[in-house]
Amino acid sequence: MLPVSYYLIVSAIVFSIGVYGVMTLRSGIMIMMCVELMLNAANINLVAFSAHFSQVNGHVFVLFSIALAAAEAAIGFAILMNIFRSRGNVNIDNINILRW
Repeated sequence: MLPVSYYLIVSAIVFSIGVYGVMTLRSGIMIMMCVELMLNAANINLVAFSAHFSQVNGHVFVLFSIALAAAEAAIGFAILMNIFRSRGNVNIDNINILRW
């Protein structure tokens, strides 16, 4: 069995890639994909600690997190598709629907 530190390193790398993508990319779809990367990094941590401490709580949280991520992706992509239909692109710099 691998030590927990290996999982934490992989999780930190995946989370860092997600944060970098959210902070630098302008496409709404790519930002949502980077948010998914960050959620998966948290899931890796939860599973690693759950396996390390031999408890099931982490696995239950991961299932809950995956369900929330699926709901977030479905709603987010629906919003982005509506924006694409009305504006022709999903660049977040051009989306100012809620601004005064």
